[in-house]
Amino acid sequence: MANSPHGGVLKDLYIRDEPLKATLQAEAETLPHVVLTERQLCDLELVLNGGFSPLQGFHTQAEYTSVVTTSRLPSGALWTIPIYLDIDRAHLDTLGAVPGSRLTLRDPRDDQPLAIITISDIYTVDRTQEALQVYGTTDEAHPAVHYLRHNTRDTLVGGDVQAVNAPQHYDYVAIRRSPNEVRQLFKKLNWTRVVAFQTRNPMHRAHRELTVRAARMRHANVLIQPVVGLTKPGDIDHFTRVRVYQAIMPKYPNGMAQLSLLPLAMRMGGPREAVWHAIIRKNFGATHFIVGRDHAGPGSNSQGVDFYGPYEAQDLVLKCRDELDIEVVPFQMLTYLPDTDEYQPINEVAEGVKTLNISGTELRRRLKTGAPIPEWFSYPEVVRILREANPPRDHQGFTVFLTGLHASGKESIARALQVALNQEGGRSVSLLL
Repeated sequence: MANSPHGGVLKDLYIRDEPLKATLQAEAETLPHVVLTERQLCDLELVLNGGFSPLQGFHTQAEYTSVVTTSRLPSGALWTIPIYLDIDRAHLDTLGAVPGSRLTLRDPRDDQPLAIITISDIYTVDRTQEALQVYGTTDEAHPAVHYLRHNTRDTLVGGDVQAVNAPQHYDYVAIRRSPNEVRQLFKKLNWTRVVAFQTRNPMHRAHRELTVRAARMRHANVLIQPVVGLTKPGDIDHFTRVRVYQAIMPKYPNGMAQLSLLPLAMRMGGPREAVWHAIIRKNFGATHFIVGRDHAGPGSNSQGVDFYGPYEAQDLVLKCRDELDIEVVPFQMLTYLPDTDEYQPINEVAEGVKTLNISGTELRRRLKTGAPIPEWFSYPEVVRILREANPPRDHQGFTVFLTGLHASGKESIARALQVALNQEGGRSVSLLL
């Protein structure tokens, strides 16, 4: 049986609002509208499908303040990352938005109406305090702090939303599952104990070994649920990563694992984000959640020191585990033992035993230069995909130029072509509008 949602009820707003869909669709076309940012789009999708249960909209001022200062909603429910709709004050004034107003929230990719928000309140906040209390720093080397300073609009709008349409995705549609769909999959497969694994990086042999160990130790199955929304700037694009995940799935014992994508906008918030990830996986029905070394950590600050300790995230999630009602599976970093051809947690390796490892920096160097990547580190299928995504200069680049009259559909065709080429793989694809 799948785990119960956070707060006891899965807030799937698509199901709740389905009887009103035609009415809401018509109303959405008559209301003032806001075009969402990429982060807001990710947040809204998980609000609408229940991934952010018990939320039913964007934080009001009371909810924002409570989450930032106490890691809880006003109801007392654990919630560690603020979810807000930031809009320029001048734009709000142009729209005539006041508490009680209704606004249509539109997809930035195709301008489709996704939801209607009923404004509860309009407020401003102290960004410095948010940075300090949520992320523990004001250093702009932290991606979330940089986003706060340079991308977040000056005014926040809080209120519940009603679902109009789901965001349209054209890539990997079969493995983009809502919480309800994942729960139905567990029921179909008769999975009652499920270990969820979060990742924003390509998976290699160590990741496969870690997840198989976790499943066997808990007599459970594995849900590989990588993030395909916003991740850390500079990360490998999600198209390449998903092809890697698809290539590694056959390496699992038959029937052990399933792959499902998560449209999450990560904040790289370390300990608080790890708790947030556990809540989200609980909403998807997982009974166990792997928290590894430096989970959701953004790396080093401007002084070259890591923002968070290597096991700080594990400590906070373990502290909250009774409230989370999801079993935490903490893991040390795995290292390779060449003499026995196996991976072991680094804290279980006896002194003097030879170990091997390849850092992320070293892996990127080998990909760039064409240096060999050994099979003990990664599978040949994975290496091939990563090399395709990082080709030599003489294998890069061509341009497709689309022109036409205004509103002739060239932008829509360009976006569809970009997605199709990215899904096909082999080369990275950029879109210039």
